[in-house]
Amino acid sequence: MITLRQIEVIRAVMVTGTIAGAARLLNVSAPGISRLMKYTEDTLGFRLFIRRHGRYDPTPEARDVFDLVDTVYRKVGDLQTAIDRMKRGETKELSLGSVPSIANVMVPRAIERLRRRYPQLRIDINILKVEDAVDYLLLRRGEVVAMSYRFDHPIVTFEPLARGRLICVVPESHPLASEESVSARQIVGYPLIGIDPNDPYGSIMARIFTREGLTYDTTIRARFGSTVCSLVAADLGIAVIDQFTVAHGQVSGIRCLEIEEDTGFETYAAHRNDGPLSTYAENFVSTLRDEMRAVADPATAE
Repeated sequence: MITLRQIEVIRAVMVTGTIAGAARLLNVSAPGISRLMKYTEDTLGFRLFIRRHGRYDPTPEARDVFDLVDTVYRKVGDLQTAIDRMKRGETKELSLGSVPSIANVMVPRAIERLRRRYPQLRIDINILKVEDAVDYLLLRRGEVVAMSYRFDHPIVTFEPLARGRLICVVPESHPLASEESVSARQIVGYPLIGIDPNDPYGSIMARIFTREGLTYDTTIRARFGSTVCSLVAADLGIAVIDQFTVAHGQVSGIRCLEIEEDTGFETYAAHRNDGPLSTYAENFVSTLRDEMRAVADPATAE
């Protein structure tokens, strides 16, 4: 069986006419080319080249096989070109979804890193409501969804991303703005924006209020964290929001305060479990996990 390396050497000698020229073309030593040529001729059972005046002239047999050898060589080159294009993401598109809280800051940072690795990769990002995420995956509209909670499903797998926490955001001029942390009792002393007990994050805070026997007044409800932060910055109230929405100081006009009670929650990358993720989706999940864990626990990013 003739190997691709032997095909490469036969072609190089045919093109250059000398062992030295073939060695330069392939960036290897001339003795190595000579040894491989002898071994190839022994394997084939006939001469490929006759040496005349320092040059290697092809035999009639060599001319008969050259077209086939050159075709194989060009096909291998086409394969390498296709692989190189795939490495850059030039021929592929990654479709992914995310709930708004993770999409606000975390997803763009992960995409920036992913694009550096695959500069030609086409990316389709969908911002999804929690209740729409499963259909997005089951209907194969995308490969993966960044989620703020998990549930049992026979076809969907949930990979952990990072454990986050809720924080309290207040206007910069607010009486609480000078505090480093606040309690649930302090929070309910002011009009609240966006606390919905049916929301995955809102339910965490609602349980704390219930446990402490606290009543709260939600004067404005807004589904997206970026909208909630804008309302807070406009001095329309204070809010409890996840730390990922306001990571890296992306929102101006507000102060972020730690909440003294435990408000921890888990986040996940959801995808179908009946087939493997693409390399691009796997890299996105890994990169997103790194970005989120660096925010949730800066010590892990050291």
